[in-house]
Amino acid sequence: MNTQDQGSSSPAPGAHVPTVGVEEEYFLIHPRTRQLEPASARVLPRASAVVGDLVSGEFTQYQIEGKTPPCTATEELRKELTRVRAAAVTAAREEDLRLCASGTPVMRGGVPADIGDHPRYRAGADQYRAMLDDFALSALHVHVHLPDREVGVLVTNHLRPWLPLLVAMSANSPFHQGRDTGYASWRAVMRSAFPCLGPPPYAASLEEHQRLAEAMAASEAMLEAGMPFWDVRLNPRLPTLEIRTMDVLPDIDDTVALTSLIRALVVTAEAKAVRGDPGPRTSGELLRAAYWRAARDGWSGAGVDALSGQILPAPVQAGRLVAYVRPALEEFGDMGEVTAFLRRLTAHGCGASRQRAAAATGAGPGGVVDSLVAATAAAGWDHPPG
Repeated sequence: MNTQDQGSSSPAPGAHVPTVGVEEEYFLIHPRTRQLEPASARVLPRASAVVGDLVSGEFTQYQIEGKTPPCTATEELRKELTRVRAAAVTAAREEDLRLCASGTPVMRGGVPADIGDHPRYRAGADQYRAMLDDFALSALHVHVHLPDREVGVLVTNHLRPWLPLLVAMSANSPFHQGRDTGYASWRAVMRSAFPCLGPPPYAASLEEHQRLAEAMAASEAMLEAGMPFWDVRLNPRLPTLEIRTMDVLPDIDDTVALTSLIRALVVTAEAKAVRGDPGPRTSGELLRAAYWRAARDGWSGAGVDALSGQILPAPVQAGRLVAYVRPALEEFGDMGEVTAFLRRLTAHGCGASRQRAAAATGAGPGGVVDSLVAATAAAGWDHPPG
């Protein structure tokens, strides 16, 4: 992991820094076939013996999830992510398996999905049927402490236009079932087929937000009104706003930086919401178009700026975002972390570019898996100079 240019510092004295937490979903991989292995029931007890309930099962038996406790400083978050990831990697190796941080399975095999043993997962399979046959996807979720749910709805409105850029910055799923899809985030494309996933609706109040969720649940497009799966949601069990649009990333430094950027965005939006600004009414159709373009091209392409409708390169949009949240980044001491992340994106591309670079060596999809497994275990890509 390249940590030489982190540039992180402590929060400004007296700064109120909301805690953040991270969830990462990983695939379990057979080291010789490089295919998914339905072995979470074997791996989880080993990992839990080390980090307790910071690991859990996921939608399929091919996955496990790692999570951090609430953290304030970026170095604390990095330490916790590294600790949980190491426990999961070791547990998988003890079962002669490997851990892989990719948004979609690279190799063929593992479908129809071997669904995990949870009543909600089984209910989803009954409701969505064949749509879930190959729904094995791994995400990065970021939680930002925000206990006021009325304010949280307005913050969600402010976040909506920036979600496609988060897709582009985190895109790490170009391969699916043994082929290059031509997209940077095929996970985002697969999710877009579901009426309950994707950008959240605009809502002027918590009451309107709940009414929309209840109508979705009544239509059976959503499982439960109290547990929506929109890309930004008021977490039903925790006093947090949860951002769920990103692919899981192999590089912990990238995860920490993206989390810092999201926290700064939430804090900036919260200040606007508290002052009575309900957020922009970004067109749902334009927002979905921006999602699609970001999923197709990732960091290397241009995308739809959902606020203006202009087609802008992802780095230009990222520059606008950093300028928008700069006061919060500087207050929390995270500016150097985010700047280093943007330099890495500029030099090496997003995860999709790194996966394709591995395939271009002639190793094919198997080589992509090997590269991802190595990066996941090392907590980061091996960045060449430049």
